[in-house]
Amino acid sequence: MKEVSKIIELLKKEYPHAKYYLNFDNPLELMVAAILSAQVRDEVVNATTPKLFKKYKTAKDYAEAKLDDLVNGIKAIAFAGNKAKNIINACKILVEKYEGKVPKTMEELLQLPGVGRKTSNTILINSYGIVEGIPVDTWVIKLSNRLGWVKTTNADKIEQKLMEIIPKSEWGKFSYMLKSHGKAICRSPIPYCNKCFLYKLCPRQGVTKHF
Repeated sequence: MKEVSKIIELLKKEYPHAKYYLNFDNPLELMVAAILSAQVRDEVVNATTPKLFKKYKTAKDYAEAKLDDLVNGIKAIAFAGNKAKNIINACKILVEKYEGKVPKTMEELLQLPGVGRKTSNTILINSYGIVEGIPVDTWVIKLSNRLGWVKTTNADKIEQKLMEIIPKSEWGKFSYMLKSHGKAICRSPIPYCNKCFLYKLCPRQGVTKHF
C-alpha cells in the first residue's frame, strides 16, 4: 500500500528517536513495568517502579514477596491487587521453570500470568531484539482506525492486519512512532488535524467526528 509506505516514511522523519516509553534496566524489570502499565499512564508507572526495582531485584524476590507488601509498593497503580498477584505468580514460574530468567519466546511468555501478546512483543523487541509481531496498545488501536487501516478495536485482529501491511523491518519501532504521533498531534478525543503532517494521507480529512 503506497499510502502506508509514505506514512511510515513521514513518521520516521518526524519521530526519529521514538522508543519504548517505560523505564527498565533488564528483562525482569521490563516485564514487571509492562504488567503494571495496563490502563495506567506511563508517568505513573515510571514514578512507581524506581522504589519497586530497588526493593525487588530478582524473580525470586517477587516470587517470595508478601502480597500486601507488593500491593503497598504499587498502590498508585490501577488494579494493584490483581497486578501484584500476576507479578508474584509469573515470577514463581520464572523461578521454577526458567532459572529466574524471563524467557525469549512468544509461546513461553504467553504462559505467564498478566502477560499477553502486547507485553510479549514488548519484551521480545526491547529486551532481546527479537521481532515477532507489533505491540498493540491504546494509541495503536486508535490511530490504526483513524488512518483507515482497520475497523476494529480487537488488538489481535489489528496486529494481524498491521503485520500484513507494515514491512517487518519497521515492526520494532512502529508502535512507538504511532504513540508519539498520538500524544503530539493525533490526540484524544480531538486530534489537531490542522497541524498534522499526515493530513493529506488521512481518510478522515474534513471529518469532525473523531474515533
